[in-house]
Parts: sequence; C-alpha cells; structure tokens
Amino acid sequence: MNLELYRSFYYVAKFGNISKASEHLFVTQPAVSRSIKQLEDDLGCQLFFRTSKGVQLTQEGTVLFEHIEKAFNLISTGEKRISEFKGLEVGEVRIAASDTLCKYYLVPYLKLFKTYYPAIKVIVTCPNTPEIVRLLKDGEIDFGLVNMPVEDDNLQFKHIMDIQDCFIVGQKLKHLSGSKKHISEIVDYPMLLLEKTSNTRIYIDKYFEKHKINKVPDFEFPNIDLLIHFAKYDFGVAAVIENFAEDALKKSNLYKVNLIEEIPKRSMSIAYLKNVPLTAAAKELMKYLEYNVPYEF
Repeated sequence: MNLELYRSFYYVAKFGNISKASEHLFVTQPAVSRSIKQLEDDLGCQLFFRTSKGVQLTQEGTVLFEHIEKAFNLISTGEKRISEFKGLEVGEVRIAASDTLCKYYLVPYLKLFKTYYPAIKVIVTCPNTPEIVRLLKDGEIDFGLVNMPVEDDNLQFKHIMDIQDCFIVGQKLKHLSGSKKHISEIVDYPMLLLEKTSNTRIYIDKYFEKHKINKVPDFEFPNIDLLIHFAKYDFGVAAVIENFAEDALKKSNLYKVNLIEEIPKRSMSIAYLKNVPLTAAAKELMKYLEYNVPYEF
C-alpha cells in the first residue's frame, strides 16, 4: 500500500480541486493527477469525475473516502497526542522508591512537579531496592530511587545524593553517644535492624562482616520509621540512615552513636534500564530529582 497515493486522494476529495490539493501537499498538479491515476489503476475503478468547478467523487470514490477520512483523522489524532505527550500536557510516570525515600525525600519533589504538570499521572510504588530492580527489568516502572550499592549490568544509575548510615539510641542508652566507641562495644546491646532483604540491611551486615562481628538482630522492621520509634522507647541500638533521622535526633530523646570504625558513606541514585527510552514525563521528573531542585519540607 502506497500511503502517498491515498494522501493525494484524500486531499483532492477534501478540497474537490486538484489545484488546491497540490498547494496543500506542496507538489505539482501533474504529480497529484498521476497519483490519482495510479490509485485508480491499482483499484480498478474511477474515483473522480470532472465538473466545471473541479472534481467530484464517483460512487466508488465516495465509499473509499468514508474509510480514508477516518484513517487520516486517526493519524491526525495520533500526531496531536504525541505532541501533547512531548509538551507534557498528558502522560504518566511510574516510579518506585522505598517507604523511607518516599516520605523523607520524594514527596516535595512530586509536589513541585505536579504544580507545573498537573495533568501528568504519577504512579508510585514503595518496595525495597531488590524489588525495584525486578520491577525495572520487568518493565513495570520507568525508574526507581535506590540506595546503593546495586550491581546490575542491565541498569544505569544517576547519583542523587550521599547518604550516611549510623546507629541511634534512646535515653536509657544515651551513654553510648558520648565519646567515640568501637563497634564491638555496642553490639552487646539489643540490635534493631531493617529486614534482611533491604539494601540498607545488606550494607550493614557487610559492615559487621568487615569488622568480624557476627550479630543476630533482636528486632527486624520493614522501615526506618519503626526503627526510630522503637529506639526512642529504648528497645536497643537501631541502624538507620542519618539523613532521614536528623529531624528525630533534633526533636526526640534520640542520640547518635559516634563510632571509631565509621560506616562508609554511600549514595542514593536513580536507576533505569539501559537502552530503553524514557517518556518525556519520566525524563522531566528525573531532572527535578537529578539536579536537586530547591524544596522545603
């Protein structure tokens, strides 16, 4: 099927005039006439007959035009929708981040993004980092916010910010927050950690392993908010991300344990699939996160 032949047919039928059709198509009148003749030969019927004012559709031409008009209207609608997507007038972004990142980091950025792009639908899921990697590879999200390290050759990462893990305690264990302590001095106390499937837990376990500490946690929790809450009520020593516990440390009876063997900093990053193009809406939201657009909690 030669779409150009049908384009010539469509505009000749629409204008009822070969001259006007040629002007619209930016081609010569003879070229349009040849296209019509070629289409008539291909279909084996006459599509137009001449009148004093131009041309008019035959019965066969009228039947064809009814279908071609619908097709060109659909094409026009498709082009308009693409333009709207590019202009961020419509669209959808599917992202994933842990409960902690959603609450302490993502919210203000989403609020700002929706202020400028209210018609863009944002779908947020809150799994842990390993699950975010699976969702990415299955094509269920556009990008995810992950706590590093993550190693996967199918993914690409953009650094967002450094994060610092630390241990915190409540009022009864405040004595651990004074002078610097060896990690071996605090592991004898009840330990509160995230679930073993979380990237933060894996990172803390590797830190323990590096310092030859074999510690089974006394409590495991699904998110940092619960770790902070239970530490506040003196259940033990909680491993948290300091960036997201700062407010609690300032306002509650919580204290940071200063370690001689400091936990190395790591990063929070945007993760997305290599060689898979992102939608215009996903790219725009990613810019807000990547360049740390100023915000307030």
